[in-house]
Amino acid sequence: MSPSATKTVLVLGRTLLALLFLFSVIGKLTAWGSTVAYASQAGVSPLLLAGATALELIGGVSLLIGYKVSWGALILLVFLVPVTVVMHAFWAAPKEMQQIQLAMFLKNVAIAGGLLVLFGSAAPASVPAAQRQPV
Repeated sequence: MSPSATKTVLVLGRTLLALLFLFSVIGKLTAWGSTVAYASQAGVSPLLLAGATALELIGGVSLLIGYKVSWGALILLVFLVPVTVVMHAFWAAPKEMQQIQLAMFLKNVAIAGGLLVLFGSAAPASVPAAQRQPV
């Protein structure tokens, strides 16, 4: 793949991941009361939910604009891992919800994989700009 095509694919992938998180933030903020009620069922306090939403926003914007991508990916991983374990605990779900929660859990695992790829492929600052791979 040409460097130009590689850059385009990486920007597109980064943008798609960012949009997932940013649309989630918009959904949370436009229905904050419902979001708090839903999260509280899993034992998540409104303060913790606000912090998680802030992480989601900061990481999503970072990926979208391409600024500090490795940090943005790491921030989203810090958000995603506990959310996945707490909100999609398929092993503790009622029998009729286990398959749905397993699918949601595995979806988040796949997203975490994409974030790890971004984190790992972002060039460190010590690499001269001419030698960096675009992310």
